[in-house]
Amino acid sequence: MTDTTLPYDIEQAVRERYEAGARQPQASLCCPTDGYDSRYLEILPQEIIEKDYGCGDPTRYVNPGETVVDLGSGAGKNCYILAQKVGATGKIIGVDMNDEMLGLSRKYLLPMSEKLGYENVSFVKGKIQDLALNLDSVQQWLEQHPIHSVEQVAAFEAECDRLRQSQPLIASDSVDVVISNCVLNLVRPQDKKQLFQEIFRVLKRGGRAVISDIVCDEPPTEKILNDPELWSGCIAGAFLENEFLEMFEQAGFYGIEILARQTEPWQVVDGVEFRSLTVQAFKGKQGECLERNQAVIYRGPWKSVQDDDGHTLYRGERMAVCDKTFQIYTHPNGAYHSEIIAIEPYEEVPYESATAFPCVGDTIRDPRQTKGANYRMTTDSDDCCSSSQSCC
Repeated sequence: MTDTTLPYDIEQAVRERYEAGARQPQASLCCPTDGYDSRYLEILPQEIIEKDYGCGDPTRYVNPGETVVDLGSGAGKNCYILAQKVGATGKIIGVDMNDEMLGLSRKYLLPMSEKLGYENVSFVKGKIQDLALNLDSVQQWLEQHPIHSVEQVAAFEAECDRLRQSQPLIASDSVDVVISNCVLNLVRPQDKKQLFQEIFRVLKRGGRAVISDIVCDEPPTEKILNDPELWSGCIAGAFLENEFLEMFEQAGFYGIEILARQTEPWQVVDGVEFRSLTVQAFKGKQGECLERNQAVIYRGPWKSVQDDDGHTLYRGERMAVCDKTFQIYTHPNGAYHSEIIAIEPYEEVPYESATAFPCVGDTIRDPRQTKGANYRMTTDSDDCCSSSQSCC
């Protein structure tokens, strides 16, 4: 979606709709979500549950001890669920730009910490497409430096840049998981590329994004796009289903996977179907390629598969890969682990002596490279089969 000439202010429409949603529950706002684990809902204030507006449950994919950022945290439901899941060693940061929603979520910080027995949640004011800029700090500066001239506008912009650099709202490479629940579609079309870049920036290497959002099966019509109620209602800004996944790929993610997809559409408008989709994507394929004599075997069931970097794995074949790709394929919490058999070299190649691996084309790894050219071992099968732990 690239149209930036809509006859209304998207951010104002969204702000006003969610301000109203913070004051009074709005059943029609976004897609009702079932399936949350009831154990995590028991201690949540009823007001937070009533004023939650989402379309999925990304919280189920978060693990104990992780640091999590929730984009568009709203009333705080997902954050307070995650506070229980990650435990005292984890950390939850909710990001929202709506003062009404921030006031609602922050109101329960102390009561919830008392119930939990620890404090691991904070709510900060910022735009999810600009996670470096703390809008509370910006507001404080504006109160001391009101703008009355073009020169003062320049000073304001310089201060914003300084804050991004010296006091970022969310630091680069600092987060294990970024989640969001039906919020990315509310961002202006011209800001969506930056939005995905920001998600990528704040994640640690090996971190992941788990995003639930509304997608559509064909482009929204002009009638849909020109209706501010449909934008703030999570319709007009919906991603095309295939383009949603492509946005992750373009930002540098790998292992992009659809975790959940609503079978029946949530809404149909002008013949366009809108439904919820939950996607997971990983950060960490960047970096140099080193030869350490590793190989991987794709288990199947497909005859062959291709990864995000164009590597083709053929079922049952020992495929040569660089160390970086080997680590990505075999990480126990990664996207590929269950599909891959790891073949380690018999003698480890130290990183300091590893040479560059030519990550161009697909090469079958000769077993001699894995075992070593001087490998001449002979084993006695009788010894194996006569033992108490038979291998026959």
